[in-house]
Amino acid sequence: RTKTPRKPPVKKGSQTSLKDPVGVYCRVRPLSLPEQECCIEVISNTTVQLHPPEGYRLNRNGDYKETQYSFKQVFGTHTTQKELFDVVANPLVDDLIHGKNGLLFTYGVTGSGKTHTMTGSPGEGGLLPRCLDMLFNSIGSFQAKRYVFKSNDRNSMDIQCEVDALLERQKREATPNPKTPSSKRQVDPEFADMINVQEFCKAEEVDEDSVYGVFVSYIEIYNNYIYDLLEEVPFDPIKPKPPQSKLLREDKNHNMYVAGCTEVEVKSTEEAFEVFWRGQKKRRIANTHLNRESSRSHSVFNIKLVQAPLDADGDNVLQEKEQITISQLSLVDLAGSERTNRTKAEGNRLREAGNINQSLMTLRTCMEVLRENQTYGTNKMVPYRDSKLTHLFKNYFDGEGKVRLIVCVNPKAEDYEESLQVMRFAEVTQEVEVARPTDKAICGLTPGRRYRNQARGGPVGDELLVSEVVLQSFPPLPSCEILDINDEQTLPRLIEALEKRHHLRQMMIDEFHKQSITFKALLQEFDNAVLNKENYIQGKLSEKQKVISGQKSEIERLEKKNKTLEYKVEILEKTTTIYEEDKRNLQQELETQNQKLQQQFSDKRRLEARLQGMVTETTMKWEKECERRVAAKQLEMQNKLWVKDEKLKQLKAIVIEPKTERPERPSRERDREKATQRSVSPSPVPGDVYKTRGGGQSVQFTEIETLKQESPTGRKRRSSTIAPAQPDGTESEWTDVETRCSVAVEMRAGSQLGPGYQHHAQPKRKKP
Repeated sequence: RTKTPRKPPVKKGSQTSLKDPVGVYCRVRPLSLPEQECCIEVISNTTVQLHPPEGYRLNRNGDYKETQYSFKQVFGTHTTQKELFDVVANPLVDDLIHGKNGLLFTYGVTGSGKTHTMTGSPGEGGLLPRCLDMLFNSIGSFQAKRYVFKSNDRNSMDIQCEVDALLERQKREATPNPKTPSSKRQVDPEFADMINVQEFCKAEEVDEDSVYGVFVSYIEIYNNYIYDLLEEVPFDPIKPKPPQSKLLREDKNHNMYVAGCTEVEVKSTEEAFEVFWRGQKKRRIANTHLNRESSRSHSVFNIKLVQAPLDADGDNVLQEKEQITISQLSLVDLAGSERTNRTKAEGNRLREAGNINQSLMTLRTCMEVLRENQTYGTNKMVPYRDSKLTHLFKNYFDGEGKVRLIVCVNPKAEDYEESLQVMRFAEVTQEVEVARPTDKAICGLTPGRRYRNQARGGPVGDELLVSEVVLQSFPPLPSCEILDINDEQTLPRLIEALEKRHHLRQMMIDEFHKQSITFKALLQEFDNAVLNKENYIQGKLSEKQKVISGQKSEIERLEKKNKTLEYKVEILEKTTTIYEEDKRNLQQELETQNQKLQQQFSDKRRLEARLQGMVTETTMKWEKECERRVAAKQLEMQNKLWVKDEKLKQLKAIVIEPKTERPERPSRERDREKATQRSVSPSPVPGDVYKTRGGGQSVQFTEIETLKQESPTGRKRRSSTIAPAQPDGTESEWTDVETRCSVAVEMRAGSQLGPGYQHHAQPKRKKP
């Protein structure tokens, strides 16, 4: 069946479900200048160490934080292109010839040597020309004629017979295209040194009973658009057309391919590299601050090998499309990851750098999700469709094939941070596993058909050639043209020549019969020898059958044991699933209880805060109420004291007043005048006045008055103070104490006899 980069998913427990990790290698390029500071050191053939350059920030302990990273193999600064190819790319080409797929990336920052590793330089061919050289060294003599295999637009191959292929070759040769590669053209001296590989390399165990065809294509992914670098666009000087981007399609086997991509059939290393070089000139490069010729796109060079078995006679290609095997090797030169502040990019360069970094970030994300799914058994969706780069190669990671990654690093100190990110990506990629490719199915025809046909004299075409040689050995025929009716020599000469030819032919027939008898005898001997060998082989085969039957019984026993173990494993898996489900339920219940406790705790805190606020508010309220009541009580007491003071003043005034007559109750008008006059300028109070909390005033008496009284000689009492004599010689009026006291006590508040009574006329404040 047709072999493509992706296979249908296999069932669990199948032998084809074996997986291998992605092979990640590291190559350290030499420094451009010897005096440059180095931040990467090769510790061993599998480990490198990164240490921050001088002036870089320190870690918490104050020491430099050095990190080590391990790879499948590390290539130092003195590694040659041949050593790198033998370890990394040689197995991929060998798998390609045996019908298996491969993918090779070069990854690193700008200026780390990715393009040099992939393409090479004059005198030092890179991985790409070496892969082509090994491929054509292995299948050179087994290639099919041009146009026997023909690509279509459905990511598959059609097969033509020799006659149709010959007609198409003649048609193409009649209308030559100067840009079509040809093995007869001289090699371009611009890249002649790159493909001049001195070391001969060839794959082992090539299927000699098949014919091969090699097709190459070259695309670039620029700003997340796919462009065909081999597409020939007619040049229009008036209105040139920009290149059209291509779309990704999915074929019937769910494999991704670039629709409408040009595939060129090549027959030699020179032709293939000429096609590559033609596309390389169209690739987008630009001058940045970090690299004079910085790749601004990801390039993908695909080598597609088509195999088809020979028929039972070993003469022609088997005309069955189902027997075609297609394998593919993709060589990817990724654009360098870079920080825009270092590249000093602006405008288009800035947009290019953003798209490059975005596609590389998507590649990292896909690797991380794949690792997580394979490590923890999750089933997260891998975001292949976020970038054309990852979408194109998702078949390798979801299907089967061998994937290799070469991490190129520049040890200079300025690239320390970028190199650190590259190392972390490589560390993640090493943990991703891809399905191991399977061997192709055998077509069922007898092996050795090609050389067995050559041994018996070649195909029918060679027999015809031998017949032509035999005919040329006959004597030439004389001229048969008769110009004269009396010509009697032409016919006799012709008859004589024909008789000689007939005699020679008869002799050859006799010789042929003799040789056929001899050959039959030899063939009989050969048959006897074959029969003896068959008997011997039959005996050996019976012995082997016994061994095989014993091994089959052992295999059956092991299969039964395996089934028992698988059943136990399935039970354990189900038990584990139940336990995990219980664990998840308990965890969810625990989380729910924790959430409830947190909710209750938060409610309690809110309630405490609310109660604290209510207590504080109530406390402040009662403090104010107490202050108000105390102030009111103080005011009440002050009022009482003041009333008493006024009474005492009235009493004093009664005692010291010299009038003898009983005072008459004054009228309200006179009391009002006196009250008004006393309120305007009251008599000084012998005491201190203080403000109270309620807003009133309190009086504290500071003097003490003493009232003296003498016993009267008569019935009437006299005051201790004798009133002075009046000018008219009469004694001052006096009144007894009882009368005056009774008058003072019986006066009601508001009688306006003095300033104090006016104050007590105000209504008292009610108690709260």
